[in-house]
Amino acid sequence: MTTWIVTTESEISQLVALAHGQTVAVVVGNATVGGVDRVIRIDTGDKPAEAMAPAVVAAVQAEGNDVVLVLNNPAGRSLAGAISAAKNAPVLRGVRELAAGHATVGRFGGIVNESVEFDGPVVVLVSEGEELHGAVAEEEFDGDSFDVTVTAENVHEGAPVNLAAATRIVGVGRGFVNEEDLALARELADAIGAEVGCTRPLVEGHGWFDRDSYLGVSGHTVAPEVYIPVGVSGQIHHTAGIGGAQNIVVINNDETAAIFDMADYGIVGNLYQVLPQMVAELK
Repeated sequence: MTTWIVTTESEISQLVALAHGQTVAVVVGNATVGGVDRVIRIDTGDKPAEAMAPAVVAAVQAEGNDVVLVLNNPAGRSLAGAISAAKNAPVLRGVRELAAGHATVGRFGGIVNESVEFDGPVVVLVSEGEELHGAVAEEEFDGDSFDVTVTAENVHEGAPVNLAAATRIVGVGRGFVNEEDLALARELADAIGAEVGCTRPLVEGHGWFDRDSYLGVSGHTVAPEVYIPVGVSGQIHHTAGIGGAQNIVVINNDETAAIFDMADYGIVGNLYQVLPQMVAELK
């Protein structure tokens, strides 16, 4: 059994943790990876990683009970689709356990587990973890690519977020009235060394965050040491993704909010007053 790891980034610890047998990383771009047996590198040149799909499909020689683990980011999701179509392989996400021909998959944001059987290769989307070090022999792969031209870029100004590996997370919801008010949450996150995630409306409704910052169903399922939801009501779409948190500290001005049912500690108060006081005390 061979595990193929397809990635555009270096943070592949969670992919390696699911691997069995020989591990071969197919790296699209210039990321440095460790913790695997072989590295096949595909140079993107001036093209986006998604344009290298034909080369990736050719490089991933999955057969039998091989597993293809793909980093779950925008480029990875596109490449996973190409591999799935070419290999006639199912695509899974939310995998808890993985073996040859079998996987245990979390459904509905992790509320229940489903046992999945498959005959042949399978493609699994896995969130990024931490960077692994160690020298690995590399080989270049010169394959075909789509003929594309980048005519414009719309780049979000925020820094990349690695919620899956974060030990502390501040979650923000619709209690924030204006986008500039998010600075309060970011100040709290900076004070405790945390990442900032959000609920779905702030991604798809307001457009205040990138898609990869979404916590909950169809977003990230996380298990940090500390999770601080601020202005979050506690709908099941969100709470299903954060139930693994060891300590949950809720800040909400509505004492009847459902999120308090999950709280280890709760603060009933206006976030615009509570957050500045917390940051001041922490500093």
